[in-house]
Amino acid sequence: MKIFLFFIGFWWMICSALATEINQIAEGDNATGLPARIHISYTVKTGIGHGELNETVDINQESDTHTFQITSNAQATGVFKIINPGNIIRSSQGIVTEKGLKPTRYSDQRTNNNSSLALFDWEKGILTLKHGDEEKQTPLQADTLDRLSLSYHFIFDQTHALQAGNLLDIYVTDGRSLQLMQFMISSEELNTPLGELNTIVLTKLHNQDDKTQRKIWLAPDYHMIPVHIRSVEKDGLNVEKMIADIHIDYMNKVTCCTK
Repeated sequence: MKIFLFFIGFWWMICSALATEINQIAEGDNATGLPARIHISYTVKTGIGHGELNETVDINQESDTHTFQITSNAQATGVFKIINPGNIIRSSQGIVTEKGLKPTRYSDQRTNNNSSLALFDWEKGILTLKHGDEEKQTPLQADTLDRLSLSYHFIFDQTHALQAGNLLDIYVTDGRSLQLMQFMISSEELNTPLGELNTIVLTKLHNQDDKTQRKIWLAPDYHMIPVHIRSVEKDGLNVEKMIADIHIDYMNKVTCCTK
């Protein structure tokens, strides 16, 4: 009887240890960590036609540092293509920190030569802005983002809790100027091609010096990726971007979220 009880106890310890190991392996498999690559397709509607937009976020590890590269390629279709031929190609690159994205370079390239460039010198605290043949320098404010990195910053920001009812102040550059934008935070259920999503909404408050409007819907179920963006540009053009599909590659596994 003692021998039987000994084997029962021994077998229970083995099973417990095995179960613990299996749980640890499972937890390791489910721990996705930083996304390594995010590819997003949007459909674009404007007041004068439709278009398509593809954006890719690439995260690379160099020693203990993670860097990012975001590329955005917008192309008009139909009547809109006749009015606005050519593509709008935007790019942002920099470093990923615990506070989110820290850009070092932003460019906005257009076929009509209205291209813009922003260079971030964080050591000297200088932001260099180039638009066409004009170049100027301005003090670089803490946590400044560019127009493109703003949309994806909250995927990587581990320090900021976006709570409905709060205000959020962010310095943003479009390559032409640097502006302090204030956003009201709210929440909303949004019907998208990915299904009904709970979203956190950032609504830019009006500023007399900046007539542009911007509203961003972030999806917590998809790493705070922007699934819908509505804006009014400086030229008065209304632009609405809606998510079409997403593909995410993780650093230790691949998950496909296309629907």
